[in-house]
Amino acid sequence: MEQARAEKEAYFRDSPRSPLPPAQRGESFPGLAFYEPDPHYRFLVPLAEHETKAEVTVETTADGEQTYLRWGEFTFERDGEPFSLQAYRPSRGADRLWVPFRDATSGTETYGAGRYLDLEDDSHRVDGEWLVDFNMAYNPTCAYNHAYECPLIPPENWLEVRIEAGEKEFPGEPADPHDH
Repeated sequence: MEQARAEKEAYFRDSPRSPLPPAQRGESFPGLAFYEPDPHYRFLVPLAEHETKAEVTVETTADGEQTYLRWGEFTFERDGEPFSLQAYRPSRGADRLWVPFRDATSGTETYGAGRYLDLEDDSHRVDGEWLVDFNMAYNPTCAYNHAYECPLIPPENWLEVRIEAGEKEFPGEPADPHDH
């Protein structure tokens, strides 16, 4: 996990493909912020796959829309309280699950619009269950640069609990494509 975080920071700081504009890269890069890794936010859980995969239209930060299939539901327990999240698959045949969420840290400690988890069939499945590690939660690209269009979190994945794991709010100012 530490290696993945270091690689992400290096990409944002040094890559010409970084979502940050050149003025925020290199020596000007403010870094990224993360919660300390916590094994209590790592779950091995079954996916209760939905019999009917309903198509869900998700609004985006740029007033657009994207479609996903509501694939299944994960149920967790934190401090004795159960909570659940819907898992989606892009409607255009990707072999991964997208688990977006907002929680009680959104807008204070973490990006206000929420964070994402991506789960790959080949690397997140263990004996028929899924490894859902909130330590790997990340901000969408629009948290760093408003020029990007990001899907918003469906209200059914807004949690009352605090998920103090994964990426925190970007320490810098998100780039605004209208600033010159």
